Amino acid sequence: MNQITPFKLLILDCDGVMFDTTEANRTYYNRLLRAVGLPDITDEQFTYAHMHTVFESVDYLFKTPKRIERAHQLRQQMSYATVIKEMRIEPTLRVVLESVRPALKTAVATNRTDTMNRVMTEHGLTDLFDLVVTALDVKQAKPHPEMLEKALSHFGLNPDQALFVGDSVVDQRAAQAAGVTFAAFRNRSLTADLHVDQLDVLLPRLLL
Repeated sequence: MNQITPFKLLILDCDGVMFDTTEANRTYYNRLLRAVGLPDITDEQFTYAHMHTVFESVDYLFKTPKRIERAHQLRQQMSYATVIKEMRIEPTLRVVLESVRPALKTAVATNRTDTMNRVMTEHGLTDLFDLVVTALDVKQAKPHPEMLEKALSHFGLNPDQALFVGDSVVDQRAAQAAGVTFAAFRNRSLTADLHVDQLDVLLPRLLL
């Protein structure tokens, strides 16, 4: 854990950190799978889809070129907006964001693509973040460090001035590659500078 340099930037992953998206994402992918005659998503498949972009997930779930093409066609018809209401916001998220701003900059680094703007708007979070970086904003999604590096560059900060909170191995690898401090959220299997189960636990360190 960073012991010397005060943090200037808090970066959060979306799924599994800002929101519990288990039911929303499971519902969404099951609709796509059922529409092409495939069985519901398994736990193993869901773990993969939870961490990766929708493009990577569709390739992984649908396998063949014909099914992949059909799944992307269906994505245009089956808006994710219909399941946004099933996303459960982390209870202390707003408290943390309101407490650290404006002393700290706040950012999102998510492998979501074209759904993130709607998610932010629907849940009233747009004004609480200074920057949102999605998989559409970079050439390489997590676990590549480009998202985190983009956030650092945007604010003119060094890696030791940022804290990234994530819940998956792709988050862990991105943090390690970018050289930022990593807080693992509700996942004790990850290698991290610290492990937390509630976001507000981070406040004493963020408000130094």
